[in-house]
Amino acid sequence: MKQLEDSDWRERKRRIEAQNTDSARQSASRDSQELQRQVEVQLRKSELDDSIQKAKESVNRLGGTSETSRDVKELLAKTRQALDKLTNRVRVRFAPSPTGYLHVGGARTALFNWLFARQHDGVFILRIEDTDLQRSSESMVQGILEGMHWLGLDPDEGPFFQSSFVDQHRAAARKLVEEGKAYYDFTPKERNDDRTVKEKIVDRAKAAGIGKTLNPYRDLSIEEAMRRVEAGEPAAIRLKVPERGVSRFDDMVYGLQERDYSDTEDLVLVRSEGHPLYNLSVVVDDIEMGITHVIRGQDHLTNTHKQVLIYEALGVPAPRFAHLPLIMAPGKDKLSKRKHGEVVSVTTYRDRGFAPDALVNFLALLGWSPGSDQEIMSREELIERFSLDSVNKSSAIFNFQESQARDWTDPKALWMNAEYLRAMPLTELVPLVAGQLKEAGLWREEYASSEAEWLARTVELLRARYRTTVEFATIGRPYFSDDFEYDPAAVKKNLKDESLSDLLPLLADRLAQVKPFSQDATEAALRAFSEEQGVKPGLLINAARTALTGQSVGPGLFDIVVTLGPAKTAERLRRAVKLITQGAP
Repeated sequence: MKQLEDSDWRERKRRIEAQNTDSARQSASRDSQELQRQVEVQLRKSELDDSIQKAKESVNRLGGTSETSRDVKELLAKTRQALDKLTNRVRVRFAPSPTGYLHVGGARTALFNWLFARQHDGVFILRIEDTDLQRSSESMVQGILEGMHWLGLDPDEGPFFQSSFVDQHRAAARKLVEEGKAYYDFTPKERNDDRTVKEKIVDRAKAAGIGKTLNPYRDLSIEEAMRRVEAGEPAAIRLKVPERGVSRFDDMVYGLQERDYSDTEDLVLVRSEGHPLYNLSVVVDDIEMGITHVIRGQDHLTNTHKQVLIYEALGVPAPRFAHLPLIMAPGKDKLSKRKHGEVVSVTTYRDRGFAPDALVNFLALLGWSPGSDQEIMSREELIERFSLDSVNKSSAIFNFQESQARDWTDPKALWMNAEYLRAMPLTELVPLVAGQLKEAGLWREEYASSEAEWLARTVELLRARYRTTVEFATIGRPYFSDDFEYDPAAVKKNLKDESLSDLLPLLADRLAQVKPFSQDATEAALRAFSEEQGVKPGLLINAARTALTGQSVGPGLFDIVVTLGPAKTAERLRRAVKLITQGAP
């Protein structure tokens, strides 16, 4: 239905409410009911918009460092959440644990959440699940934030920190105890069974006919339990999982998922020392933040059954769930930052010269198909075409090759980055190359002033051959420095003819005199020189390429010559004589 203008809201509501006669009630249609609902939504939205504006003004007035400012920001977030809930707006979250850098699997999950939110005009939230205090650190949090910012996946809300909501998690558990849906477990730690839940289930399967083992404290009266708790006796809080029945949810990727209650032990919600556990914390936070869709890795499927039980106990409808296929290493092992190292870290791709849009494009295709052969897609195209219906159920393979210096990651990722570098406007690419030159100690201040045009031309010449911006400072080093290495294979191939000891210095003299120093003029001079000397032009072209760049392949020789200029060209041709007389380095 068409949105109502601000000036019409209250007047239209008064007209609807004035229809109190029997005839008016009898003629009231579904349209008028929908109109009333929309009017009420708009009135509430107007009030919430006012609250948001006031909160923003308070934040700006107070600044971002005081406790008061943080309180106002929390109020602002809660107001937005209430508004989104009122309007059924999509709200998703990415919830990493700060126990390491942002790796490509986590980045793919963040991306899919971001794409889903953008496609539905929704909200993308970042929540740092930092309740494992021993493994979490500020530097790891910063690494996650840096990785997401570089990828362009900045959240609409957050980052929020799960550790800030511990009191709410405990309160939710106590509420379940009061309602008889959870209970205090006074089992001493030393008497707890060390077997895993899976092992217990296997044991029960072997002893068919014997039901789930019930905790002896499950039916202890609340009065007795509270008396023991108040007396200081340590106790965990466990959820009372029903003895009979099935937990189920319809996953947006894997379809209907069911599990017998008998396969789930009474869940520990809060440890005896008062620490809330993950399944409780994540449910309480998702409820508090108004999450409508939970999009995460397939390895959370088991947790989801447990979380559905907690939603039911809390009397809150569960969000929609979508579990993404795992990303596997080449040997089909689960991708792991601990096992596979820096190659799976997002910041490695930043530091090794990837364009963020290229990595985003590559990650989008790890487990999702656009339904066509198109592989290069802008963010706008990804947002438009992304669908959870097109997410694959089978695992994606990330074909990195750690042992290869140049081909160190998935070949498709390198190819895709090269495509992005070729298509990128020079005004965007040159600053990226400049950053790599500075990192390698090759930067000259003239590149930002008097030689800026030369730098742009050189980047344009080289980018068709390079796959990352780092290669401008490594393979492309001869264009920015006289201090570079010669490829032994290139020297052996192109500088083996002893006659070149005489020919290259003479060629240097000839080229130094060429005016104007252009591609056509330098090529004409070389070909005329080769004819005079009675040698094939190819001998001189190949030898000159290696003399000038240390390589056997690259841009056209006369593009190289013009880029380096007459003085540097002549000097390097003369210097190469040592390679002929002394052999390959």
